[in-house]
Amino acid sequence: MPKIHSPQLKIDWKTTKGCRELAKNIFAGILPVRLKGVWWWSLGLTQPLVFLRGLENMLFDFLDHPQELKQLLAIISQGQMQKLDYLEEHNLLSLNNDSTYVGSGGFGNSNELPAGDFSGDIRCKDLWGFAESQETVNVSPEMYEEFIFPFEKPILDRFGLNCYGCCEPLHKRWPVVKKHKSLRRVSVSAWADQGKMAEFLEDKYIFSYKPSPAVLANPKVDWEGVRQDLRRSLEITRGCVVEIIMKDNHTICNRPENLTEWCRIAKEESEKAVKD
Repeated sequence: MPKIHSPQLKIDWKTTKGCRELAKNIFAGILPVRLKGVWWWSLGLTQPLVFLRGLENMLFDFLDHPQELKQLLAIISQGQMQKLDYLEEHNLLSLNNDSTYVGSGGFGNSNELPAGDFSGDIRCKDLWGFAESQETVNVSPEMYEEFIFPFEKPILDRFGLNCYGCCEPLHKRWPVVKKHKSLRRVSVSAWADQGKMAEFLEDKYIFSYKPSPAVLANPKVDWEGVRQDLRRSLEITRGCVVEIIMKDNHTICNRPENLTEWCRIAKEESEKAVKD
């Protein structure tokens, strides 16, 4: 444990500037080129934890080594905080309140960011933050609250708006997750109880629905089934602020037209739900 330290960041400015100049030459007169950092898939703690301990070891640690686990989570949390400090101090953050991908899917468009006192230097509080804890999907809500939440909270507290969650179903741990500051976008995965999440989120949060991508990996897609599933979800979430995101399509059976057809049906059903 004493040998573990925070990540040491170093920017390769020569390569960075060279790539920017190359892009300017290629897209001159076609597209504007700007340097923009997208610094995190997630500021969550449990993926780095699993990389250090292994998934099975981590799950045993909750019972066999609880104090050491908390110590390790504190080290990882401190590393995330120091990374954010570095990015702020060296002006390496970029606003993400535009069409930037934020959270576990979705656009960052918002007129609530940057913060009201923004003067040009970008700080975490001018941005969307994001964390999740997919690796603890089988950990009880009580253990999540005791072990994970206290160490991720100070990280998300730094941000102006926050996204939370990815594939983990959040309906069981929602009473804890909702304590995060400035929480706005909540992931509702294919494994979540949509009814409970709709009841929890109402119109106070973005219901970021992630249908199962497995359906699009078939050579013959049941399009009527897709339509009915979307229609059912839109009925359940009536009154919520909903976005539907088809993601994690690692294979589509060599049929890119599956994506086009799914989007067409999702758009039709969404428009119908609004009219109804």
